[in-house]
Amino acid sequence: MPHKIPESVLVVIHTPAMEVLLIERADRPGFWQSVTGSLDAPDEPLIDTATRELFEETGIVADGAGIVLRDWHLSNIYEIYPVWRHRYAPGVTHNTEHVFSVCVPRDVAITLSPREHLHHIWLPYIDAADRCFSSSNAEAILQLPHHVDR
Repeated sequence: MPHKIPESVLVVIHTPAMEVLLIERADRPGFWQSVTGSLDAPDEPLIDTATRELFEETGIVADGAGIVLRDWHLSNIYEIYPVWRHRYAPGVTHNTEHVFSVCVPRDVAITLSPREHLHHIWLPYIDAADRCFSSSNAEAILQLPHHVDR
């Protein structure tokens, strides 16, 4: 199996009322997060990664018309948890994460990938930030009000 590329996207999914969708990891029950995923190839455009991961993990299609991904032009570099480092090339300890958001209707259908996620929940954005296990995910959710059109 090829090594994961240490560059990824984080997609914060929210409603106009600022409720945020969190999904529970299948490989770590109790770990709640937004959509995340690594690039499939070093030259894969970030928007393509975000679109693919959004669909793979939730079934939501960012069609560019009704559901539009927003690139925050914000990147976080964080240390990869030791439990997940085996997925990367030897010596890789940090990942660069690019933040996106997408506003969806509250009644959008959610279809989780059962091998990746167990459950989903909608929470007010402050509560969603508190529930996240990842500090960069929590911080992105807290910044959400500054990245939405009102």
